[in-house]
Amino acid sequence: MRIVAGQLRRRKLLVNPGNTTRPITDRAKVMLFDYIRGYMPDQRVLDVFSGTGSLGFEALSRGAKSVVFCEQDHRAHALLTQNVEHLGVADRTLCWRVDCLRCSFKAQGKEGWYPYGVIFFDPPYEMIKQLKVGSPLYRSLSRLTRDELSTDNALMVLRTPAESQFQIPEAWQPERVVTIGGMDMHLLRKQATGNLETLDEEACSDASDAGPASP
Repeated sequence: MRIVAGQLRRRKLLVNPGNTTRPITDRAKVMLFDYIRGYMPDQRVLDVFSGTGSLGFEALSRGAKSVVFCEQDHRAHALLTQNVEHLGVADRTLCWRVDCLRCSFKAQGKEGWYPYGVIFFDPPYEMIKQLKVGSPLYRSLSRLTRDELSTDNALMVLRTPAESQFQIPEAWQPERVVTIGGMDMHLLRKQATGNLETLDEEACSDASDAGPASP
């Protein structure tokens, strides 16, 4: 696994040898970033279910201002932290070991790192089967529509199995689907949320006190 373009081009990344993550191929990254490369410069990026960080590091290499990585699996998080050290980008990254379904996405002490302009959202494929109104994954997507967390017109990349059926909050409007192999990468654009659904306070309460965890 390597970074394919930008300042960190050809730098290798450590990946989890097990099956707890699904590293994206170089070919898929090239296709995806051909579509979104114009959005990267100076963006504050959030990489949710980040695994060992392939998408976030690619964004950083292509000019992103900062990246907050959210990953719960301890092995993936350990490798993610090693990748940060190996690449020498600790000043522009945060490796947050946290439950992505309950996370506030507001990292303590990093208030200037959000709202996010680009969000990578790459949940385990099994969760996509349950992505419907009211599910924990749906509520996480709803939470990210808040103006304190995402900029106007923010871009989200949602990775799913090809031809999956699921529901997402109305505020995330489909713009394009990039299909390669057995996966779809959905490019979603945030729309104005004034008259759209909002997340009730009870659904948010578990995430309100979330904070960065130790490696």
